[in-house]
Amino acid sequence: MSSMIKSTVAVLLLAGISGCAGTNFVRPDSDSLKNGQTTYSQVTAKFGQPRQEGSVIKNEQTLKTATYAYASMGGKPLNEGVTAARAAGFYFHNDVLVGYEFISSWAEDHTNFDESRIKDIVKGKTTRAEITQLMGKPGGYHIFPLIKAATGEAAVYAYMEVKGFTPFRKELRVTFDNAGVVTDVEFSSSGRK
Repeated sequence: MSSMIKSTVAVLLLAGISGCAGTNFVRPDSDSLKNGQTTYSQVTAKFGQPRQEGSVIKNEQTLKTATYAYASMGGKPLNEGVTAARAAGFYFHNDVLVGYEFISSWAEDHTNFDESRIKDIVKGKTTRAEITQLMGKPGGYHIFPLIKAATGEAAVYAYMEVKGFTPFRKELRVTFDNAGVVTDVEFSSSGRK
């Protein structure tokens, strides 16, 4: 998850303590977002103007970023004492989508996943279908230049929550070759749950 998305969510969560922050939106439908095809103007036509825009360099390529976020103290979070929030980040190379990710701490569309199952992922053996069985539906997908390989795709699982002023974040990125077999697994977490 980009630092821009993390900082946008953190600001919204702090602002959300007094009520609502941002404009509400629904989880992006993976069937309507096609990496390598969907354009920046198609994303903004669907979601409106982003809350924040920026850029990031990945694999020597400059990408445009667009972030949407919403938080509400009145929303029903997955876990007690957490501010309900959701965010979506989109990455564009030459105005064409190369990756997106969705995170949510809302009960209705949360993106929490069981990181204890990561040990069951085997590079060179585990398939895309098996990853979905283990981890559930991904919150997004990345292609080059967000991943190192010029071909293939990565499934992204990310979750973030804030209790009071204490953030917790975790992210799993599983890269597949063109045959749908795992080639790389990256996991990170920070904060206290």
